Amino acid sequence: MHHVLQAGMQWWDLWKSQSVNRRIFRALMTVGGMTVLAKIVSAGKDLVVAYQFGAGDELDAFLMAFLIPSFAINLVGGSLNAALIPTYIQVRKQEGVPAATDLYGSVLLGSLFLLSATSVALFATGPFLIRTVAVEFSQEKLALTGSLYNTLLPCLLFSGLATTWGAILNAHERFALAAIAPAVMAMITILVLLAPNGAIEIYTLAVGVVAGTVCHAAILGWGVAREGLRLLPRWSGVTPALKTVGNQYAPMLAGAALIGSTEVVGQIMAASLGSGSVSILSYGTKIPMLLLGVGSLAASTAVLPYFSEMVAAERWKEIRHTLLTYARLVAAVTIPLTVLLVWFSEPIVELVFQRGAFTDADTRQVAWVQSLALLQIVPFALGILAVRLLSSLKANQILMWGSAISLVLTIVLNYLLMQPLGIAGIALATSLMYAVSMCFLYAMVFRRLRSIESNLSPLHSS
Repeated sequence: MHHVLQAGMQWWDLWKSQSVNRRIFRALMTVGGMTVLAKIVSAGKDLVVAYQFGAGDELDAFLMAFLIPSFAINLVGGSLNAALIPTYIQVRKQEGVPAATDLYGSVLLGSLFLLSATSVALFATGPFLIRTVAVEFSQEKLALTGSLYNTLLPCLLFSGLATTWGAILNAHERFALAAIAPAVMAMITILVLLAPNGAIEIYTLAVGVVAGTVCHAAILGWGVAREGLRLLPRWSGVTPALKTVGNQYAPMLAGAALIGSTEVVGQIMAASLGSGSVSILSYGTKIPMLLLGVGSLAASTAVLPYFSEMVAAERWKEIRHTLLTYARLVAAVTIPLTVLLVWFSEPIVELVFQRGAFTDADTRQVAWVQSLALLQIVPFALGILAVRLLSSLKANQILMWGSAISLVLTIVLNYLLMQPLGIAGIALATSLMYAVSMCFLYAMVFRRLRSIESNLSPLHSS
């Protein structure tokens, strides 16, 4: 029996190593499995929050306070990593590990500078920003939002570091730790909320989020050091590779600002619809975001290093085959899943959230919002594969234009659909926006690949 098991494991290891598609499959299973565990813990945090705070003014204030810091995290940290990783992998392949390590050290230093400068700027402009995004709030609710905003600002620096360290671990195909680490952040928040410290206030939630973010960054930093990679930044001068990252970062930053603005716009419009509207929208998108985190984001995390590797080796036909293979797989899973979840939307919300301060009326509102938000799963999951490929092709200017289209479309659709549907109109507008965005992205991907394969002059990129 031992020999049979040993032979089976050897066959499995051989099968996984035989092709890029199989390596992607192994990475997808690793990231997907760890992400499931992390999202389960995160869902537990959402249950505790729903029980303690329901859907009211306090949670509205917290969500609006965290809106700008979370936007800045994605803008500065996430965009920089999307620009770094394809070039990092290319440099490692063509120039060796020392050159790639120097590039990473310089980019990490730049990231720390940007995150610190952004934190200071957001603190200085906080009162103006809060009044802008929460214009319909009462004075008392606005004051609470501003106080929570200052409490949550440290998350920007630590989340930015965690994002960069996680991306480097993924580039070295160390997917598991980066995927499971967010569970620590959620677990710390749960422990803080459940600690026997008297009355639970919304500030308790803010402190838990900050503490969890610090622990999240610490664990990923430990993982980077454990792999023998550089933990601290070091300037290695301006190199051609660093210039390439900088040239890609500019359009990526603009694109992230535009696409991230769609969420900001949605939250601001939700805040104008009355007490609890921001919370209802947040609860209504929890399960769709959970599924996207487990499925599509796991797939995109897994394929980015391999797309970058294939681009560096100029294996264009293999890239096309890999994209279509995983697009079909994603569609086959997400379409029936979406239909099933929409059908059972209200029972799911009742089962997951309806307890404590979360009422039956909240359940009905959240279920309707959730049904329309679930429609974004298929186009988002398919679109993110195209996003990762365009990023690997260093065609981030295409993503910038796609994000601009998405922002304009979101504003128009939000305005039109809020009139008849209220808060649910924002959820439907987001789903329609992702469907249009998906079509645009795939059209651009295949246009780019055809241009390369025919040896014509490719679309202009920096």
